[in-house]
Amino acid sequence: MYRQHFGLREAPFGITPNPAFFYAGNTRGAILDALLYAVEQGEGIVKVSGEVGSGKTMLCRMLAHHLPPQVDVIYLANPTLGRHEVAYAIAGELGIDASQRRIDEVIRLLQADLIARHAAGKQVLLLIEEAQAMPLETLEEIRLFSNLETARHKLLQIVLFGQPELDAHLGLPAMRQLKERITHNFAVPPMPPAMIADYLAFRLQAAGHEGAPLFSDAAVAQIARVSRGIVRRINILADKALMAAFADDARSVDAQHAKAAIADCKFEDARPLVSPAVALAGLAAGLVSLMFAAGLAWIAH
Repeated sequence: MYRQHFGLREAPFGITPNPAFFYAGNTRGAILDALLYAVEQGEGIVKVSGEVGSGKTMLCRMLAHHLPPQVDVIYLANPTLGRHEVAYAIAGELGIDASQRRIDEVIRLLQADLIARHAAGKQVLLLIEEAQAMPLETLEEIRLFSNLETARHKLLQIVLFGQPELDAHLGLPAMRQLKERITHNFAVPPMPPAMIADYLAFRLQAAGHEGAPLFSDAAVAQIARVSRGIVRRINILADKALMAAFADDARSVDAQHAKAAIADCKFEDARPLVSPAVALAGLAAGLVSLMFAAGLAWIAH
């Protein structure tokens, strides 16, 4: 509704992940590069954690979007599957007819299919979103799938995307074997207040905006305060603030428009978020482990 008013080709703050609106700042670009490198190395299980609305799904989509053609990507769309149901779901994603077959037969079919793909020069990557919603026994089954390998290569690579509850699950004694299989951990941090103006400008430019910033400093400060750095909240508040400015026939978004958006959203406070410093430390640790793995691979070569 407000696109023509502000000279935009499309809505800039949609909450559906769109690669054209991927913001590489605040470690997002570095995490994506690290994920691509981890998949290229093909070792172990990778975990990406972050608060609800922090941008994990966007990273998942960007990862799939940037992978080379020899990587076959499959998604596990339903994280609530039971222990044996997950094998049938993975088989279905690979195009294997597993109907009317026992679980042991399905596992053999899966391994045969993965071996054939590997022989053809293919990698298979399993992306699991909302992994914190998985029953613990299903998470354990995922670990067993990571055992499918040749003498030198994993046949199935796995990336888990989940909320902080996933970390709590992995901290349980029963999950220690899975936790030890996770070779790289990345945390998606909240957006710091000083970066939100740049984020808003980036999204607006991607949507076709040209000229002076649309959001005043006061409006940005209001959005930063209430969003608490959660990208989905930022997008929702920015979209509603633009609507309020449009209804006011204003050419920019001021504090009053941001306050109207805040009043309409009624966001409740969540538990304390991971600080940017902690998230950066986690990213640095992940990058160090990747560099170490790369060094070992170079020495072995």
